[in-house]
Amino acid sequence: MPVKGEWIRYGDQLGYLVMPEHAAAPLPGVVAIHDLLGLGDHVTDVARRVAAAGYAVLVPDLFAVEGVRPVPLRQERIDEAMGFLGRLPANARFDEAIRQRELAKLPEAEGLQIRETLGQVMAFAAPGRLRGWVGPLKLAVRHLRHERPETRGQRVACMGEELAALLACEEPDLSGAAIFYGAGPLVGRSAEVHCPVIAFYGGRDTQGCSALADFADGMRAAGKAFECHTYEGAGRGFFHDGKPDFYDVGASRDSFARLLGFFLRTLAEQSGGS
Repeated sequence: MPVKGEWIRYGDQLGYLVMPEHAAAPLPGVVAIHDLLGLGDHVTDVARRVAAAGYAVLVPDLFAVEGVRPVPLRQERIDEAMGFLGRLPANARFDEAIRQRELAKLPEAEGLQIRETLGQVMAFAAPGRLRGWVGPLKLAVRHLRHERPETRGQRVACMGEELAALLACEEPDLSGAAIFYGAGPLVGRSAEVHCPVIAFYGGRDTQGCSALADFADGMRAAGKAFECHTYEGAGRGFFHDGKPDFYDVGASRDSFARLLGFFLRTLAEQSGGS
């Protein structure tokens, strides 16, 4: 299905909105949450895939401040920094000592730029920082649910890493949440979840799977609708086809099919308000 995408401003927020080109409104909505790599090619491609299934998908640019990104977090700077990390051995990318040693080999100006961008990118998911992104995400849900003409009055879900779980706890207007790996769902907060949740994790992601097990127990105890899928042999990031070291085609294919089924059940089959 052909889709149309555009950058939009809503209030003081910036985001990428994509929807089917020829589908009649109203449409169910999805808030897609980018990771620490920002609102780049991968997340816009995922948004277009979901939109092609019949949804209006909004990706908030969480790095933008009043609609403008700080220079270190502009996409070309993030791509440059990720290119630097991609040239390092996989087991060395998050070793601070090795990273600093390799940065020191670069021309001074280039090294300073990459170091500055990496510092701000890594801070995106720092402990205690994630809660700060909930406000902008709630504004995105509100824009789709109550303001956008094509989606006004329709159900809205979200998809992303651990921020999707956090939003499910804090946004009562959400009708579904899909969690794709990350640091793990929020242990101890299962009773606060407002909507059905589906989660996808790679079996080699031991940290995420450990938190997922605790979260699943809490969801069952609280009587919440929860479905989880773990893919043996896959690691964190298995859905990112732009990262050859992480991508797992089997896990990606199966999870995407299940994701669309989840959205069909929680959004499309119940659209029309409420």
